[in-house]
Amino acid sequence: MISGFFALISGLCLPATHAEMSPEPDTGFTPKTAVSGRDFMIVTAHPLATKAGYEILKRGGTAADAGIAAQLVLGLVEPQSSGLGGGGFALYFDKQSGRLVSLDGREKAPASVGKHLFRSPNGQPMNFYKAAIGGRAVGVPGTPALLEKLHEWYGRLEWRDLFSPAIALADNGFEVTPRLGKMVVKDRPRLRRYTDTRLYFFPDSVTPIHEGYVLRNEEYGQTLRSLALSGASVFYEGEIAREIVETIRDIPDNPSSMTIEDISGYHVKERPPVCGLYRGYKICSMGEPSSGGLTLLNILGILQHFDLRALGPDHPKNWHVIGEASRLAFADRNFYMADPDFVKTPGRALIDPAYLKSRAAQISDKPIANLKPGKPAGWSGQGAADNMQRPPGTTHLSIIDRYGNVLSMTSSIENAFGSRVMAGGFLLNNQLTDFSFVAEENGVPVANRPQGGKRPRSSMTPVIMFDPKGRPVLVTGSAGGSAIIGYVLQTILNIVDWDMDVQSALDAPHIVHRGQEFEFEREQRDLRMKLDQIGHPSKVKELNSGLTAIHRAGTLYFGAADPRREGTALGE
Repeated sequence: MISGFFALISGLCLPATHAEMSPEPDTGFTPKTAVSGRDFMIVTAHPLATKAGYEILKRGGTAADAGIAAQLVLGLVEPQSSGLGGGGFALYFDKQSGRLVSLDGREKAPASVGKHLFRSPNGQPMNFYKAAIGGRAVGVPGTPALLEKLHEWYGRLEWRDLFSPAIALADNGFEVTPRLGKMVVKDRPRLRRYTDTRLYFFPDSVTPIHEGYVLRNEEYGQTLRSLALSGASVFYEGEIAREIVETIRDIPDNPSSMTIEDISGYHVKERPPVCGLYRGYKICSMGEPSSGGLTLLNILGILQHFDLRALGPDHPKNWHVIGEASRLAFADRNFYMADPDFVKTPGRALIDPAYLKSRAAQISDKPIANLKPGKPAGWSGQGAADNMQRPPGTTHLSIIDRYGNVLSMTSSIENAFGSRVMAGGFLLNNQLTDFSFVAEENGVPVANRPQGGKRPRSSMTPVIMFDPKGRPVLVTGSAGGSAIIGYVLQTILNIVDWDMDVQSALDAPHIVHRGQEFEFEREQRDLRMKLDQIGHPSKVKELNSGLTAIHRAGTLYFGAADPRREGTALGE
C-alpha cells in the first residue's frame, strides 16, 4: 500500500524552528549502554530506585516486590514525577498461571466534583496553572492501594521489608541529582507558594536545594513506617487521610472539596488488559481510563497494513503513514475515551481489525482532509472532542524477575511537582487537570468531563509484548503526558520494524504526532522539509521522555534507560 505514494516537490521552505519548554524540562542527554542479564532485570528512572529493586530481586523477591521497593524510593528521590500522593497503572504477567493482569490505581475525583470544576467565573476554562496549583485538582491518591494490591496478589517477601531502602534514604538523606536541582530552580515561583513545600525544597526559605545537597525527609520516613506496619489502611482511613484532607481544604486561594469519606472509599480496580497483534507479536497494555493502550494499538493496527521495514526509519513515506495513523487514532482518543464506569465508550471496538482496516484505507499520498473520529461497528453513542494537551510529571519502571514474572508500571502525580502541596512528606497530585476543562461542545457532553468519583483519562501506556510462542520479549513504557503514546510507539517500531537494539531504540531522536502536527526532538531538516511538502506541519521542541525497556534476545535480557533522564538498568 505504500508503493506509488507521492512525488516530492523541491524548493519549498519550512517555517522557522520552534522550540518549546516542557514542564519536566530537558536536563541533558547522557549516552548509555544496555545492561545484560540471564536471570532478572530492572530499569527505573533513578539509580537509587533501580538499586533498591535490584537488591530485592537478588533476595528472591518477585517483580511485584521489586516494583514496590523501587516506587517507594522514586517518591523520595524523584518527587517531581510520582509518589504516594499520586496514582498509576500496573500491567503484571504471572508466569506460573500464564495470566496477564492490569490494575487501575488511577486517582479519583471527590464525590462533590461537578462538570464545571475548571470553569472560571467569566464562564471560560481556567488557566492551567490556576487550576493545577493548590487543592482544586487533587484527586484521591491511588499509589498506596496499588502497591498493596500488587503485594497481596504477587508478593513473596514480607511487606514491611520492602520499605527499608526508602526509609533509610529518607532518614539518612540522599544526594540531590542535577535533574532534580535544575527542576527546583525552574519551578521556583510555584514551589515557594506553600510553606511546607517551600521549606523542603528551599531549606532556608530562600536558597534552592542543588546538585550534591544531602536532602533528608524524616516526615516521609515516618509515613513509610506507618504504611510498613499497618498497610495502606493507615493511608486511607487514619491520620494520613486526615492530614491530606485538612491540608487541601484549608488552602484559601484554591481549596479542595475532598472529604475523609472520599479517601476511605478508594479502591484499586482490576481492568481487562487490551491486546492486539502487530507483525506476529502480541502487544498488551492498559485499557480505559487510560487512553494509552487503545490509542497505541489503534495506531499499530493501522500500520499493520503498511510495509514500514522496506523503507527504513528515516524515509518520509513511512513518517507520512505513521503521522496519518496517529491522526486517525488521536481523533478517536480525544472523542471517545474516558472512564468506562461513567461513560459509554466503544472500548475494544476501536481496535477491531476490520475497523482498523477501514481506517487504514483512508490513508493516501496526502494528509486526510476534514479527518473525523471513526464509527466502530455497533456504536450508537454520542461524544465530543477534548483536544487539550496537559503538562506531564510521570515515571515508568520495567522489571522481569528470576521466576519469569513481568511488571510494567507507570505512575504519576500529573504536572511536575503536582499540586505543589505536601502532606506526610510527599507531594499531592493535580491529576484532576487530566479531565477536560470544557464540559460540553455544542450541547454534547465531553466524554472526559469532570464528574464526582470519576477517574480522569490518562495517556500512561505500560506495555508487555509477547512473541508468537507467548514469551514476554519486550517490557516498556514512558513518562511524557500524551506524548507517551508516541514514545512507546516509536520504541516498538524501532525494534520490530527496523531491527534496532533496545538502547538504540531509546536513543533515537523522537518524532511524535499527537493529532495536530509532527513534533521533532531535534532538527531533521530534510525529513521535515519533505513532510512539509506533503502537507504536514511540524515543529522542533523538547520531547523529554522517560522510557525504560527490557528486551529479550535469545537467552539474555537487555535493559535500557532513557538517555534524556537519570535512569539506570541492573540485572544478573
